[in-house]
Amino acid sequence: MSVEPISRESAVDQLERRLQEDILGGRYAVGTLLPPERELAARYGVNRNTLKHAFVRLVQVGLVETRHGVGTRVRDFHRLGSADLLPALVVAYPAWLAEVFEVRQSVGALIAVRAATESSPEDHADLRRQVKAVGEAQSVDDAQLADAEFHRLLAVASRNRVYTLLTNTLLNAYLPLRAALSEPFRDAKVAAARLEPLAEAVCARDTPAAREASEAYMAETERLMTAGLTSPS
Repeated sequence: MSVEPISRESAVDQLERRLQEDILGGRYAVGTLLPPERELAARYGVNRNTLKHAFVRLVQVGLVETRHGVGTRVRDFHRLGSADLLPALVVAYPAWLAEVFEVRQSVGALIAVRAATESSPEDHADLRRQVKAVGEAQSVDDAQLADAEFHRLLAVASRNRVYTLLTNTLLNAYLPLRAALSEPFRDAKVAAARLEPLAEAVCARDTPAAREASEAYMAETERLMTAGLTSPS
């Protein structure tokens, strides 16, 4: 089996990503043992220490289990994996994106409602400042990243740390694919105007309006992103 070696720079990160892709892509089937460490390290062009560090990360997300004297076995990620696998799953299986959108819609509304209740004047200033940053972005990518930061700030404003971590997970799944999902951000001023009702509803502490604005924002950006994915380049 021929596998292209990876560079030494950021070797653990790259190896983790490559092993995730190979496991999720079926190169190493669920329930099977990975090749011995020495062989696997040579195959990917890394040393065994780098491989061990990558294995630690894969164990943490529930993709493999390592037993001394036995080896490293591929686990069933559907039963044992964590949300940290989402970025790799979305890349490997684009159909997962629809499920990410579904969670984004429902969790986004919950975050908006709680932020409208729990946020502080400082949060309100941050949210308004971030809407302005979206509108002043000089490129599509800058607008997209500014929008992502708005949603992170909104989660922080909810004063629920679990919502913040869930938002981070969803953003981590989304950002690697953002070039393909850039349609809503082609006009930065329009993107900011789309976001502003959500910010203002939260700042006004109007929970019904915050929910409605979040649902409208999520639905419209999903529609635009999906249309961008299916339209001819």
